[in-house]
Amino acid sequence: MNALACGLCWCVCAAVCVLCVDASWWYMSTLGSRVMCDNIPGLVSEQRQLCRQHPRVMQAIGAGVQDWIAECQHQFRNHRWNCNTVARDHSLFGRLLLRGSREVAFIYAISSAGVVHTLARACSRGELDSCSCDPRKTGAWRDRAGAFDWGGCSDHVEHAARFGHAFVDAKERKEPDARALINLHNNRAGRKVLFCTWVSPFVWEIEAKNVHLRMRNNTAARRTGDELRRKYERAVHVAVNQYGAALTTLSAAGRRAAPGKNQLVYSDESPDFCVHDHDTGSVGTGGRRCNVTSRGADGCSVMCCGRGYDTARVSRSAKCECKFHWCCAVHCRDCRQVVDVRTCKDHT
Repeated sequence: MNALACGLCWCVCAAVCVLCVDASWWYMSTLGSRVMCDNIPGLVSEQRQLCRQHPRVMQAIGAGVQDWIAECQHQFRNHRWNCNTVARDHSLFGRLLLRGSREVAFIYAISSAGVVHTLARACSRGELDSCSCDPRKTGAWRDRAGAFDWGGCSDHVEHAARFGHAFVDAKERKEPDARALINLHNNRAGRKVLFCTWVSPFVWEIEAKNVHLRMRNNTAARRTGDELRRKYERAVHVAVNQYGAALTTLSAAGRRAAPGKNQLVYSDESPDFCVHDHDTGSVGTGGRRCNVTSRGADGCSVMCCGRGYDTARVSRSAKCECKFHWCCAVHCRDCRQVVDVRTCKDHT
């Protein structure tokens, strides 16, 4: 099994009841401070050692899982596949992970970037014993704008990237196969995207001539998600070369070449995600809301896969008749509106 879909077992004994679950390291988001490294059989020795040495880092990573899942769901909120997690499935994404599709490529990339983002912020906030501010951003410096002093606490992205690389990639490096090569490539691509968007989502916070770099948490996550979403659209199909040691892509002219380091790669075509299919991990689009006036991915004809949709009239509250009062407040009334909500019919 590949690294992120491997088993993660957490056993709790109460009276005569023992609960054991299988999951990926992503499942740490539900464990929080209860993470017990010795009871995670899916981890390789390097991951287990890091877990024992840095329990607070593991807790930070577990908390950060929720953030990158939320960003993934934002990026695909209007598409048939909406980065849905599967209730009661502790791999979080179910059997979807068994395929090397574009969607799985996106999951690996954004999770890898998410670990770096989470740890960089935790370092600068002083939440981790193993790191702190970026030690290179200290003392007096000079650039084209003149002299300045580093001040405050700059996010330590390089440290976060080193730890993320060591922990997230460990299983894939230990058991290299075709899927492992693909997963490693997408993990690295995710981290590269975070670094490439590093300048913009960071803000120079200037007080007199005291300067420090701090990642804007929401901006960094959104810009990284936006860029990975674009790379998802341009992902390239790959295969393993004849030696089983590298990925190759076939061009339109029939030439084989290595995929770009910043590209997302996949080996299997995606399911259409129209209907529930346990084997492919598709939950279908039955019951999903759609936009009857849109011709895009959120349009009823696309989202509902030609099955049609149901219309329901619902009443909702909205602000209306808003007026500005000097100075300085806006007063509105609460109005009731009746709107039509369309939802895709279930597959029959």
